[in-house]
Amino acid sequence: MQEKGSISIHTENIFPIIKKFLYSDHEIFLRELVSNAVDATQKLIRLSSLGEFTGEIGDTKIKVAIDETAGTITITDRGIGMTAEEIKKYINQIAFSGATEFVEKYKDKGDEKQIIGHFGLGFYSAFMVASNVEIKTLSFREGSEAARWECDGSTQFEISPLEKTDRGSEVVLHIAEDSKEFLEKNRLQGILKKYCKFLPIEIEFDGEVINDPAPLWTKAPADLTEEDYIKFYQELYPFSEPPLFWIHLNVDYPFNLTGVLYFPKLKNDFEFQRNKIQLYSRQVFITDEVKDVVPEFLMLLHGVIDSPDIPLNVSRSFLQADSNVKKINAHITKKVADKLAELYQKDEKGFTEKWDDIGMFVKYGMISDDKFYEKAKDFCLYKNTSGAYFTLEKYKEYIQANQVDKSGNMVALYANDLNKQHSFIASANKRGYDVLEMSHQLDSHFINMLEGKVEKFNLKRVDADTVEKLIETEHKMESLLSEGDQKNVQEVFEKAINNKDRKVAIEPMPADELPVTITMPEFMRRMKDMQALGGGGGMSFMGKMPEMLNIAVNANHPLVQKIINTSDETIKIDLAKQAYDLALLSQGMLTGAELTNFIKRSVALSVK
Repeated sequence: MQEKGSISIHTENIFPIIKKFLYSDHEIFLRELVSNAVDATQKLIRLSSLGEFTGEIGDTKIKVAIDETAGTITITDRGIGMTAEEIKKYINQIAFSGATEFVEKYKDKGDEKQIIGHFGLGFYSAFMVASNVEIKTLSFREGSEAARWECDGSTQFEISPLEKTDRGSEVVLHIAEDSKEFLEKNRLQGILKKYCKFLPIEIEFDGEVINDPAPLWTKAPADLTEEDYIKFYQELYPFSEPPLFWIHLNVDYPFNLTGVLYFPKLKNDFEFQRNKIQLYSRQVFITDEVKDVVPEFLMLLHGVIDSPDIPLNVSRSFLQADSNVKKINAHITKKVADKLAELYQKDEKGFTEKWDDIGMFVKYGMISDDKFYEKAKDFCLYKNTSGAYFTLEKYKEYIQANQVDKSGNMVALYANDLNKQHSFIASANKRGYDVLEMSHQLDSHFINMLEGKVEKFNLKRVDADTVEKLIETEHKMESLLSEGDQKNVQEVFEKAINNKDRKVAIEPMPADELPVTITMPEFMRRMKDMQALGGGGGMSFMGKMPEMLNIAVNANHPLVQKIINTSDETIKIDLAKQAYDLALLSQGMLTGAELTNFIKRSVALSVK
């Protein structure tokens, strides 16, 4: 008997809302409908295992087909199907989900969390691309009669009898004029590969099975080899370098979580490899925007996370922050930290060899997550300019004897550009000081974080001051100049430099140091470094301020004595200007006309 009626909804405008606002991307209609077909098939398998379905399960393959001539897309399954009454209950009453009743009925038999839900709001995503939708269905129950449901996108539907002998459902979408793109084979194939690549039931399209029903993360780690993990990584990220190592997640309490997270070889330019972790719910692809589930610093990892306990809205597209998400977030952080600690403890040499590839990731984690910091501080490595690696505690022991200032603070020196700061590093090394390499742009933040966490421990960039002042001790070097000579030398250099913003100081230094050293105060260096990374506490005005450069003239250098002993005022100025320009040159700050004049002056002085 044919029956007509109205779909039970609270507004006549439900379909425009579904089409325009409920889903952010129209292509997910296929994900929803194929997922529903998977759900219906899994329910049949579950009922069979419980003895409530005694027939032959047979082929459970789900088929997706295009008919360009008819303008239709058809999704066919051999799942539990529906009776006419169930259609009215599950399809016409949008607010009701068939999963609720199913789970309630079988909850005492376990595995209720394996049911996603048969139809519901997801089904209506079909109307985003279809002007008319048909369901042709036959329930698995003996004696059931097949039924056909049809709706044109209004609130009116029609149910009628149907000749159908094979259990399950066919959903036929009559594609609307503005959605004809979905009738293209390549377009549909791309959507299926994106969303359905790892669904647990075989999906057939254009005569081929397009998915892997048992992906690597669903298997026990004991059953997998290193080659299996690498092969799966290459499947996820073709043309990528092999990963460094990985973590296989497998949690069933207090929440369900499976997956594999890979540590890629990270580029040193701090590029965020976003959208590299894929989020699934029972093998259905949900999104690659996982920032609510995965801590920010772990966004640098690659891989797959699958959890039925991550709450999603009706479109299955956006995460809702709740306690489960926070627990999962914290658990993933802990698992990553434990894995790194285990690698360091088991194979310190191997861990050290990987450090240049993972160091940025670890430092980023320590900056952004206190709990990760507490674990990582014991395996975070620090590399010096000689290429040796230390944990912080080992490094403090290494510099204890020679790098403690008069206030009892340990001072670690660092360089962020080994070539540009070579002369400063060499000067520090001559005094027995060690210098760390902190050349990544993230290191300015890391240094600030470290000083806030570690008591009586300071870091200074090796070119932040003269070598005698980098680590101030009670010992003071004596100047070879009288007060009068110092005053005369200062006047000569001020004339030669001719820049009121650059203050000249005459300081006693070892005779083998440069005659002039140009430094920038440590706080200024840090502000500039933070600003380069987009930080700096909002101090955008910094860019307008003149650079605060300190000009230190070495009172004990032979060139200074030569200036004092020279009677020709022009030669004095030339010698001072030459020494100053050499200091600029060593910092890469001598360019343009000043560089040209320096070269000319060098030639002229060499023949005098």
